[in-house]
Amino acid sequence: MHTRRTPRRTRSTAHASAAFLAAAALLVTGCSAESPARTTAATRAGEAAQVALAALPNSTPSALEPYYRQKIAWRDCGVPGFECATMKAPLDYGKPGGGDVRLAVARKKATGKGRPIGSLLVNPGGPGGSAIAYLQQYAGIGYPADVRAHYDMVAMDPRGVARSEPVECLDGRQMDTYTQTDVTPDDKKETDGLVAGYKKFAESCGAHSAALLRHVSTAEAARDMDIARAVLGDAKLNYVGASYGTFLGATYAGLFPKRVGRVVLDGALDPSLDARKLNLDQTAGFETAFQSFAKDCVRHTDCPLGGKGTPPAQVGDRLKAFFRKLDAHPIPAGDQDGRKLGEALATTGVIAAMYDETSWPQLRGALSAAMKKNDGAGLLALSDSYYERGGNGHYTNLMSANAAVNCLDNPPAFATPDGVKKSLPAFEKASPVFGAGLAWSSLNCTYWPVAATGEPHRIEAKGAAPIVVVGTTRDPATPYSWAQSLSRQLSSARLLTYAGDGHTAYGRGSACIDTAINTYLLHVTPPTQGKRCS
Repeated sequence: MHTRRTPRRTRSTAHASAAFLAAAALLVTGCSAESPARTTAATRAGEAAQVALAALPNSTPSALEPYYRQKIAWRDCGVPGFECATMKAPLDYGKPGGGDVRLAVARKKATGKGRPIGSLLVNPGGPGGSAIAYLQQYAGIGYPADVRAHYDMVAMDPRGVARSEPVECLDGRQMDTYTQTDVTPDDKKETDGLVAGYKKFAESCGAHSAALLRHVSTAEAARDMDIARAVLGDAKLNYVGASYGTFLGATYAGLFPKRVGRVVLDGALDPSLDARKLNLDQTAGFETAFQSFAKDCVRHTDCPLGGKGTPPAQVGDRLKAFFRKLDAHPIPAGDQDGRKLGEALATTGVIAAMYDETSWPQLRGALSAAMKKNDGAGLLALSDSYYERGGNGHYTNLMSANAAVNCLDNPPAFATPDGVKKSLPAFEKASPVFGAGLAWSSLNCTYWPVAATGEPHRIEAKGAAPIVVVGTTRDPATPYSWAQSLSRQLSSARLLTYAGDGHTAYGRGSACIDTAINTYLLHVTPPTQGKRCS
């Protein structure tokens, strides 16, 4: 079952996608007495919201003072150069005395001499991606040396994620079954099977994480970041967020505009769109990425989908035909747990490689092995990286947290399977290759045990310091139009464009992009409005 997420870059993968693939950023305003205000009902399907997220008061409520004044004890992480700690935040900001949530924090101190600029909080997106893992495996050692010299590099796993009281749902074997569920049902029996899979997943999350599921919204996570800012001793928040992390960062700016420091939102999401429109836009984004892959693939002799000059549409038709074959007859994948490669896992493997063009050679090889040698191991490996499944059959809580946050942040895209059926033509038009599967995957929040507390809204953050919004023109997961929209909403945004492929832009090989962002982070000088890089 495909859920869109954010890729994480690690040292071992250079600029290739690892596992945090981007979620269709379902959006939020909170529901408690002290949550951000909203003043309108949900928008009609497909329309952008007009109401803006309201800022919270500048003063800290007395009930929250103990959280803002807490002292944390740093300890060794077991990873050279990094320290870890645990901080507390109220489980429910409307009832600060009603229990706490424990949040894991990690840092690597600035490597340069003299006093650092401050803390630089990083988040790789998701929702559900571990910010601490991202810090330790990439940002803390792979960000530009000058940035690491002048900032304490910091990450906090958001509530419900990884080390911060993780949401738990299915066990490993159950997740194996779930990820193999057919998301392109051909008849009522298969549709019922898909619905049953979504219901079982949702019921399991409700059974294992009942209290937490009501309090993992993006608005609450943004408020947690403000406590972290204060605990770290920073007057303002400096932040780099990717994909869903841009929604988290923009939400922080909307709630605390006067506390915005140097903020970069890379691979931006549009908070004003409803879930159906977000999913439809992202479906078109994956098609754009596939078109680029198809054109590149046929230039290589090992492309199993066509030769030089084969049009992208024909490449797509051949891939769809292969998926249909797998739907009827899964192939061996050399898996020690007996899994075979069927349509669902194969499609996920292909989608995983759409996030970064450096993964395309790997995808060509995996497709060649599957189509010519009946060997599904390569595509299964790509799918497993997407779902963060280890070789021991254990999954991280990425998928569980992803659904928990998304389904709380926005009402579901569809109320019934019939709603999906009616939208299939639009999704298949947006992507002949992936449209049907992504449409049916949009049903995942329909059966969630907790009602959504958020709805689409604009984020203006009036009074905030300049915020850099970065968009990539052929981004598969966060279409460029979303960056354009968010930059128009934020009162102080500067739009920085990367004309290229892949998901997000910072640290992916463009000296122009990297220089612009580094200059902003180090010298407070944002790029000129509309700056374009390649």
